[in-house]
Amino acid sequence: MQFQAGPILSKIQSPADLRKLSPAELPAVCHELRQFIIDHVSVNGGHFGASLGVTELTVALHYVFNTPDDQLVWDVGHQAYGHKILTGRQDSFHTNRLLGGISGFPKRSESEYDAFGVGHSSTSISAALGMAVASRYKKEFHKQHIAVIGDGSMTAGMAFEAMNHAGDIPNNMLIILNDNCMAIDPNVGALKEYLTDITTSHTYNRVKDDVWNLLGKMSKFGKSAQEIVSKIENGLKATLLKQSNLFESLNLRYFGPIDGHDVQYLTTVLNDLKDIPGPKILHCITTKGKGYSLAEKDQTLWHAPGKFDKITGEIHKKTFDNPQPPKYQEVFGHTILELAEQNPKIMGITPAMPSGSSLNIMMRAMPDRAFDVGIAEQHAVTFSAGLATQGLTVFCNIYSSFMQRGYDQVVHDVCLQKLPVIFCLDRAGLAGADGPTHHGLYDLAYMRCLPNMIVAAPKNEQELRNIMYTASLDKFKEHQKAITIRYPRGAGVMPVWRTSFEEIKIGQGQKVLDGEEIAVLSIGHIGNEAEIACQKAKSLGMNPALYDMRFVKPLDEKILHEVFSTYNQIITVEDACVQGGFGSAIAEFMLDHGYNKPILRLGVPDDIIEHGEPHELYQLCGIDSENILKKIADFYPNKIKSASQKVNQD
Repeated sequence: MQFQAGPILSKIQSPADLRKLSPAELPAVCHELRQFIIDHVSVNGGHFGASLGVTELTVALHYVFNTPDDQLVWDVGHQAYGHKILTGRQDSFHTNRLLGGISGFPKRSESEYDAFGVGHSSTSISAALGMAVASRYKKEFHKQHIAVIGDGSMTAGMAFEAMNHAGDIPNNMLIILNDNCMAIDPNVGALKEYLTDITTSHTYNRVKDDVWNLLGKMSKFGKSAQEIVSKIENGLKATLLKQSNLFESLNLRYFGPIDGHDVQYLTTVLNDLKDIPGPKILHCITTKGKGYSLAEKDQTLWHAPGKFDKITGEIHKKTFDNPQPPKYQEVFGHTILELAEQNPKIMGITPAMPSGSSLNIMMRAMPDRAFDVGIAEQHAVTFSAGLATQGLTVFCNIYSSFMQRGYDQVVHDVCLQKLPVIFCLDRAGLAGADGPTHHGLYDLAYMRCLPNMIVAAPKNEQELRNIMYTASLDKFKEHQKAITIRYPRGAGVMPVWRTSFEEIKIGQGQKVLDGEEIAVLSIGHIGNEAEIACQKAKSLGMNPALYDMRFVKPLDEKILHEVFSTYNQIITVEDACVQGGFGSAIAEFMLDHGYNKPILRLGVPDDIIEHGEPHELYQLCGIDSENILKKIADFYPNKIKSASQKVNQD
């Protein structure tokens, strides 16, 4: 659904239009922009609180800086809806996150104003620094380079690596620290406390006032910014002797904290900072969800609430007459707590996704045994490894696409040391509207190639519980191997899922359906699509067998010898990259054991899969039940070609 923008905003099709306005008109622009976001997200869904929180900052940045010539990099991109609306995408904003529509994150191929594609956190400073150094090398000294990063993203090591480098080389970069004490969940760690200390410090606020008062006199006295900064340098240093400043110690000039919701003051400050050379950081205090009271009060819930009534605040949820399957993340969250109540050795770790992964269930019940380590996947993995060296049973819960950021630690700190860390990879497969930055497509391939690593993918909630239970047993440690357990975003298939725990033999699959001629081998949740296809095929006169392999490594060799000895055609199905994944493992087994049977590998093709609803993306990749059925029919003997034709006609 598309909404009409307010009278001022409707005339802004680019930042150039915004810059034609007077400073006095900017508060009205902010009001209309905020309302436009509320209107659309309430009906179409998407990320919410983050963009509301930076409305004034977004307007001020595009008003002061000459974007896109000046390069603006947003960290993560949850907060970039206002940026998109001001940069030519107002009329298409109703397609946000829909198949074929605009992306929910900044994307270079979408707009020249999107200086850098994002989706994962803590990349903005590195990217903006690269741009700044490139501009200096090309003698484009007029260009400004701005990185907007939240205090949550600042907890990642990559941000500190970038600041450490930025303070050591010539560059013209401005870092905007958007400080609202929130990522998706409340921020954790010493940095949060440090920023709070700065925010409430009388000393820093006094220095802030002195700095801005002096900068404000520039035009009056005709002095350059360098001259002003030089005059206050000694005063700053004297103050810093009393209270050390982390950013100044990295050779980044620190300014702030200032009110991030005063758009006119922001424009004044940003104009002043344009004239100060070198790397610098402006600390802005904002409120996530600003302007929508419910979002301000419960910032985690309103990070991405789905569709809602903008007047009452009621979040629309589907209602059903019958019990519905839970989300896989909820099964994980309740199961790890259940296991931890039985086993005092169990610990839980997540890098800043306690609500997204449902580890918050255990964190509430056992705060001394479940940890949110901040946006720090590398640390989460090695921290887990350290715990494991002491005999503890560690569940490290990370989104599949985020695990890519901790891969070296998995190799070096876990696998090489034969530590039995249990990696639970949420959001595996096609993640839906978050798109290519969040699809978890590569874990089967990049985990199965590692020594001392077991790779499992449960088909349903019961299998998830049982594989978690199996990995938690003390005798599992005898394998001296880690295990990866991957499962998708969203709901499972079992309304009644809280069954008794049963141990699953590592590397053991199971036959789901008997058949002849064709064997379909599936791995993980996508096996439910394969089962629907096989059942329908049987109703049409075909008779495929179906196997739920459960493990990509080790493979169930007993089943595979049976399959290659019995069936003439093999189809593999996975919701992961087809290169190097499950189907490739089956083909490798065939070659290694001297079999020669045709194999059709169904999976995600070697391409970037854009955003859309999961069922749309399954269909796009040819791994939904109807497409699997068509492939079964195409492979079947000629005697039932009529059935194949009927399927294709349907």
